[in-house]
Amino acid sequence: MSKPVAEAKRRRTFAIISHPDAGKTTLTEKFLLYGGALSAGAGAVKAKEGRRSATSDWMELEQQRGISITSTVLQFEYRDCIINLLDTPGHRDFSEDTYRVLAAADAAIMVLDAAKGIEVQTLKLFEVCREREIPFLTFINKWDRPGKDPLALLDEIEETLVVEPTPVTWPVGIPGDFRGVIHRGTNEYTRFERTARGSTMAPETLVSAEQAEIDDGQWWTQAREEADLLNELGRNPDPKTFLAGESTPVFFGSALTNFGVRFLLDGVVDLVPSPAPRLMADGERRSLDAPFSGLVFKVQAGMDKAHRDRIAFVRVCSGRFERGITAIAGRTGRQFSTKYAQTMFGQDRDTVDEAFPGDVLGLVNANDLRVGDAVYVDGPGSTPASFPPLPAFAPEHFMRARVKDTSKFKQFRKGVTQLDEEGAIQVLRDADQGESAPILAAVGPMQFEVATYRLENEFGAPVELTSTPYTIARRTDEESAARLNSMQGVVVMQRDEGTYLALFESRFWMDRVLADYPELTLERMVAEGGLN
Repeated sequence: MSKPVAEAKRRRTFAIISHPDAGKTTLTEKFLLYGGALSAGAGAVKAKEGRRSATSDWMELEQQRGISITSTVLQFEYRDCIINLLDTPGHRDFSEDTYRVLAAADAAIMVLDAAKGIEVQTLKLFEVCREREIPFLTFINKWDRPGKDPLALLDEIEETLVVEPTPVTWPVGIPGDFRGVIHRGTNEYTRFERTARGSTMAPETLVSAEQAEIDDGQWWTQAREEADLLNELGRNPDPKTFLAGESTPVFFGSALTNFGVRFLLDGVVDLVPSPAPRLMADGERRSLDAPFSGLVFKVQAGMDKAHRDRIAFVRVCSGRFERGITAIAGRTGRQFSTKYAQTMFGQDRDTVDEAFPGDVLGLVNANDLRVGDAVYVDGPGSTPASFPPLPAFAPEHFMRARVKDTSKFKQFRKGVTQLDEEGAIQVLRDADQGESAPILAAVGPMQFEVATYRLENEFGAPVELTSTPYTIARRTDEESAARLNSMQGVVVMQRDEGTYLALFESRFWMDRVLADYPELTLERMVAEGGLN
């Protein structure tokens, strides 16, 4: 067995997805606690002394708003496996970022609030997983608070997602009075004890059925009867149907109190598939032991204010990466150095000398790289790599941006270009306005808030945004652009990479143009409407 193949078997690369406020970020940080990447602090989880100072929500605006608005990569070891955890934004306005992150994951954990069950954003994220054929585990969180009946939640998962829920653990005690879980694989009952603010791993005690009946009375009896019912119905975890996306292993717990977190992390190691040969644009799969190749799924600037650098996040897809090798950007064919390759831990980073399939690299100041690019090495036995394109979401909100202080125009131009390259927002320009007043196009309105915040705080270019009459976009071409620009209620703008977008003032007017001029090119964008 080659080293890349052997090392790939140790990797587990997965994303955490959820509706906002379901507890995704809390669960992420508790994974780090159980994985030994964080230590117990006085009343809260904090970074180990002298090692790491950040977790998943590193951006100041995230901390101010209390929500995740950008994806984060966190790597740690657990049970002799390398865990690559991709934390994603929960808010629907940043669903395009979530979609790109899922392109780098081999599985996902869907976090549900025990009181709310399947929410709108949860359903949309699940649809993305299904489209990308990504298997997912389900963690029903906040069992320490009042919530729905566990059997009712299973029915909701099955009816709404059309996937069979197969509980790995089953709760003892009702939501709000959580005692512990029965592990259905071993039939062992583990009782949890609270810790101060969940700052340490929850003490776990194995309790015999006889003692559970004495201590937990009706809650133990009810849980045991429900577990027996699940056995009779054949709702048992099945790796085959899980990998096929037909079932989802379910875990119950409370991320805040650490109840059930260890069982879920064990489930990641036991159930999440290790990296497999990656599908290429030509329909073939690139073997794990082929020479190094990787997919750029994210570009981010501003993570380190001291250096003002730009990082391309690359999921290693094949071979062994060695720091310092000369790689090729598949889109341009240009060579670039990997001398400053790093492994990521939220905002923090360390130099990495080698990486294998499933790992995520941060390539610093590889300025030619864009989201969706393939990178690979040239040489004996190597072939160019090209991955299926990542879809661009159709924007639904459009604002015109102007810099408040014209002396800051250079910083403004640099900032909007950077945001466009990252995919943080789409930047559209026309010949008349040029660079001075581009239109910012977004899937959701909160993207405008992030863009204006970053332009001011990272690039020193405060901007003012003014509304436009446009509400919907279609992809077009140069030949159709001239005719469309002559019509009322429509304008054609261009993205930096050359894509033409026709912006319409209303869907009604767009439908009329489509009906009257069928020869014009007006294409729906993939994933139109994002995850709204």
